[in-house]
Amino acid sequence: MFKFRSLKKKFLATVAAAAVGFSLTFGAPAVASASLLESAIGIGLQGAALNAQINENIKLFNETEQGRQALYQNFRQKYGVSNNAEYNAMLDRVMANLTRSVAKIDPTINDKPYLYFVSAQESVNAACSMGHVMMVNAGTFSKLANEDEIAAVVGHEMGHGQKDHVAKGSRKRVQKLVTASLAGAAIGATVGGGAITSAVANIALNHSIAHGDRKHESEADMLSLDYLLNTNYNPGACAAVMQKFVEMEGTQGKRSDMAKFFNPSDHPDSDKRRDAYVKKLYEYSGKHVTAADGVITIDKKEFIKVAAADNMSGAERSYFVLGNLAVAYHKGLNKQAATVQNGTVMLGNQPIITPAQGDEDAYTIAERLNAIK
Repeated sequence: MFKFRSLKKKFLATVAAAAVGFSLTFGAPAVASASLLESAIGIGLQGAALNAQINENIKLFNETEQGRQALYQNFRQKYGVSNNAEYNAMLDRVMANLTRSVAKIDPTINDKPYLYFVSAQESVNAACSMGHVMMVNAGTFSKLANEDEIAAVVGHEMGHGQKDHVAKGSRKRVQKLVTASLAGAAIGATVGGGAITSAVANIALNHSIAHGDRKHESEADMLSLDYLLNTNYNPGACAAVMQKFVEMEGTQGKRSDMAKFFNPSDHPDSDKRRDAYVKKLYEYSGKHVTAADGVITIDKKEFIKVAAADNMSGAERSYFVLGNLAVAYHKGLNKQAATVQNGTVMLGNQPIITPAQGDEDAYTIAERLNAIK
């Protein structure tokens, strides 16, 4: 059994450590201190009351405009803000398009619009914290192939936001932080409101909090695809992004800067997440179209092997062709003849592929498509 003195020291150290580096002002400074905590220890509030304090502070950052704005400003201060006009314009477009899409599925987005920015960080990374506070690193824009892939990344983060994954994860983290120090002790305790506020805010500021639960990750993945399917973005971009991470992991190691955010050790592997997207697109196409290793198959017949182009491997690029075909089949456009328009193979009004160097020519591809479909 813990002695009270040693228990108190452990409790103070744990909570104060969580609060280091984050201070907010809501009328009065909300900063943890040993003296504040020491004066609060032993008042005798039980676990339910402590949890009520935690929940109140999570609600502050997750639901109130005051808390959202404070968290947003602290994200910008910690990670820096990119002034790259191209990146900012692209993120504005993506957010506008995806917000309209999300609203069709989950109208609650209109009650809590996202606060977002392009961070100055050069790694491929993005984060959505409590209160729909989101950032996308400048490195994401410089290293991903196109706006569709950016939309896939942002859609994933909006999936976390719409399902309140960060708030749920933060609640568990703060509760563990506090209750661990009280384990085995027959006493109750309370922490000063400022300390709890700082602890919750500090955890919220650590963007990886959203990425510690496999179920949350899988849910956010599928929501991203659902969101893209309600836009003009290519839904194959979701699988394409995961393919890029598979390739990065192969050349730079399992914990490369590019992959570790989207595929940390407690996540499903990137190839499994990619394959889950491919399965969903196969179903969306009416179980007609799939892809593997750069080869597109229609009704179990090989259609085309896609060449590398546009800074993408053949495999990564094939998922864009898969996305186009899945949309065409879902709309019933496979009943129309494949044609070539300005060098692009079309099914009805749906572009399928614009051949690049290394691909077969457009007329050969269109002819084979007509023979298979």
